[in-house]
Amino acid sequence: VLSFIIFICYIASLAASFMMAPLLEFLLALFLFFAYASKLNEKFKGLYWPLTDFLRCVTAAIIYFAISIAAVSKYNDGASKAAGVFGFVATIVFAIDFYITFNDLVTFLKQGTSDSPEGRKSE
Repeated sequence: VLSFIIFICYIASLAASFMMAPLLEFLLALFLFFAYASKLNEKFKGLYWPLTDFLRCVTAAIIYFAISIAAVSKYNDGASKAAGVFGFVATIVFAIDFYITFNDLVTFLKQGTSDSPEGRKSE
């Protein structure tokens, strides 16, 4: 929702050149939401879904931070300032999601090392 609001703000602002990043992030988040909701992550085991979500969060946080700084510092209209502020909020939200997803990823990787062939040989 936050990505869609930022997209609308960029459309209405002078910084319309930045509108593609929030649109792509919104569509990617929507795809992952429906993939998890329809249990595609259980059907397609070849793709590690938490890693996909982790990479999405990292890139989104970096991109939103960069375009928010550019929108706030370069453009003076209200919509650009609003998009920049919402972009900073989105950076914080994606950083929190990055931290949570990273902890899940580490837990999975630690669990995966106990299932290694060396662990089975000792049993």
